Amino acid sequence: QVQLVESGGGLVQPGASLQLSCAASGADLEDYDIAWFRQAPGKKREGLVCIANVDGSKRYGNSVRGRVRMSADSARIVFKLEMDGMRLEDTAVYYCAAVKSRVACTLGFEFGYEYDYWGQGTQVTVSS
Repeated sequence: QVQLVESGGGLVQPGASLQLSCAASGADLEDYDIAWFRQAPGKKREGLVCIANVDGSKRYGNSVRGRVRMSADSARIVFKLEMDGMRLEDTAVYYCAAVKSRVACTLGFEFGYEYDYWGQGTQVTVSS
């Protein structure tokens, strides 16, 4: 069983950068793809970025491509999300998610692969 805990949300100024962390535990995450998603009120959940366990490659959601980065520590315990140029429409609950798979991330978010484990989410509000 994988446990995921996000941190770092809160109020962000427009144009500023966001940094979130996801602390993972409960399993050997070497076999898990890890991703960041977000969901704004009244909107569908949206994939932002993921890291593939097979080769460390990343895939990006179309709406945030070029503004978002994801990193993992060497032990694959803490996964960070960084996003530049925050906009009002980036206001959402941000989630960290995991799935035991060798293809979930590399297929890309458009494929819609289901992630099995989710954190509780952290609210990010972009406002001046």
